[in-house]
Amino acid sequence: MEDKKTISSPSQSTLLGDKEEQTTAFLLGSLNRGGTETLLLDVFRNAARCGLNALGIYRKTGLYEQEFQQSGTAMIQLKPSKNILSYLWQLRKILLTHQISTVHAQQPLDALYAWLAIPFTGIQLVLSLHGFDYTESKVSKAILTFILKRTQTNIYVSDYQRQYYTEKYKLRESKQLVVYNGLSFDKLQTNIENNIRKELGINQNTLLLGSVGNFNQVRDQLSICRFLAKLKSAGVEFHFVFAGKRIEGSAHLYDQCVDFCHNNQLDEQVHFLGVRNDIPQLLEAMDVFVYASAHDTFGIAVVEALATATPVFVNNWDVMTEITENGKLATLYKTKDEADLFQHFSLFLHNKQAYQQKAIEAARIVRQKYSIETHIKNLQDIYF
Repeated sequence: MEDKKTISSPSQSTLLGDKEEQTTAFLLGSLNRGGTETLLLDVFRNAARCGLNALGIYRKTGLYEQEFQQSGTAMIQLKPSKNILSYLWQLRKILLTHQISTVHAQQPLDALYAWLAIPFTGIQLVLSLHGFDYTESKVSKAILTFILKRTQTNIYVSDYQRQYYTEKYKLRESKQLVVYNGLSFDKLQTNIENNIRKELGINQNTLLLGSVGNFNQVRDQLSICRFLAKLKSAGVEFHFVFAGKRIEGSAHLYDQCVDFCHNNQLDEQVHFLGVRNDIPQLLEAMDVFVYASAHDTFGIAVVEALATATPVFVNNWDVMTEITENGKLATLYKTKDEADLFQHFSLFLHNKQAYQQKAIEAARIVRQKYSIETHIKNLQDIYF
């Protein structure tokens, strides 16, 4: 059987084309760790190699600042002041000095700032929507409603998300485009032996399952815990690792999972690892990746798991159905239905080799479809 660690990424020469010498300014709110920042960091690290002239402009610092400064893309911090007109004037001056042709905002607020700063410059404005508007404040929704109809293009990370915004805000179809998130798969090829089994005292023959993602409103780790209780009741020998942060604003989501596992005698088999810096190694070590989404807009963790040729089980939330090509790339189970997940997982237990072969083919597909090179090329097609 082909080793899942030898899956290769597509050749960039087949993906990249020559583009005119134009520069795109990416506007970021902060440089803290998050899905948007991780995506932009990969874009910046690969921009020059892919023929994209880029400039990063950010308002606030963050844990990722050093990585962004070392990404190979020029970064400028521009802090808003009480005098918003001064901020807008400085932003306009930066854009003109660097001969920016496109401003690509990552938040509606930054898109609004750009819209106010670029009149009569010929600079086009692009906005990416990375999430849904479910928890936005009234002010944030007002900004979103205003700016969505004043950009040249709005970019969405899935077609489901595009349809949601287009219908809700009655947007012009031709200006709403989908660009799937891209990943730099090179960082998954660590060639470093993972010691998670040794760290947790797990036998090499014991099934190791896991999931990646912070405990927040986007995910549904409690459904996974209920599934694990069923596995234990069925006498399946396993260990499960949750890699993800307990967030103060939604700490109850983490706590209820810990309490559930304790009340169902799963303490010895389920491990809450918190924040980890060795996610690629964890994914390589897992026999199975299990994910439960509440309202993801894309699912980077799912794609990363697929790219390592690990069998993936994910609920049939519309976005997950979309990115897994209706279950071609992963096994879909009914949302919030641990019994259905258990039924699908039982089939895996009886035919692991077939699921591994499916995972190897899935890795080849996602490394082409969701590569950072493909992502950057699709952005360039919009910019130019």
